[in-house]
Amino acid sequence: MPKFLTGNIIKIKNETPTTKRFWVKINSEEIINFQAGQFVTMELPIHEKRLKRMRSYSIANAPDKNNILEFCIVYLENGLATSYLFNVATIGTELKFKYPAGVFILPQKIEHDLIFICTGTGVAPFRSMIHFIYNNNISHKKIHLIFGTRKKENILYQKEFENLEKEHPNFKYTIVLSREEHWEGYKGYVHQVYEKEYKDISDEKRFYLCGWSMMVDEGIERLKNIGYQENQIRFELYG
Repeated sequence: MPKFLTGNIIKIKNETPTTKRFWVKINSEEIINFQAGQFVTMELPIHEKRLKRMRSYSIANAPDKNNILEFCIVYLENGLATSYLFNVATIGTELKFKYPAGVFILPQKIEHDLIFICTGTGVAPFRSMIHFIYNNNISHKKIHLIFGTRKKENILYQKEFENLEKEHPNFKYTIVLSREEHWEGYKGYVHQVYEKEYKDISDEKRFYLCGWSMMVDEGIERLKNIGYQENQIRFELYG
């Protein structure tokens, strides 16, 4: 098995003022399998030193054996990788990346309610997991996606998740905005949602957190302060 794969960008979409979605078709006759929640590490032509060319991005689509990977990437000011992807890469650009990896995945058998807590593009692995569950009619209990960002214009995949909420009674979708004045939903940060809705401790809950390290670290601490155990909490850090 070769260490690296290559793929070509086949579609780019502006999702928000600072976020783009990239679809990459893997150059392989073999079906490249991955598990919902995993990521790939790209080697981008952004630095002379190899280690400084590496960037990891979660796969945002569910496994469907078509060798197309979707990535939802936020632009970082002065970020070499996102400057390349946003300003240089175009349809047809070839990308080099390692095989999908990572252990931030669903259990083989889903026996507990899943509470997915994320900010910004941290929603990507959860989108993959949610679609994997529903696309394959996998037995599960309740799913609650708690998504936080600054303003309405920064919300990712909103209509998609709202439609899923209408279609599936066991799926709940909550948006939290920290810098939006005219918003009827939760205002502030994601922590207030689960602290309010899951203050009654239950072994039937499993919490998954994904986003920047500050949010994740604070979330882990708050969940433990409520009384949840380490085996009920899983996380993936961005930066």
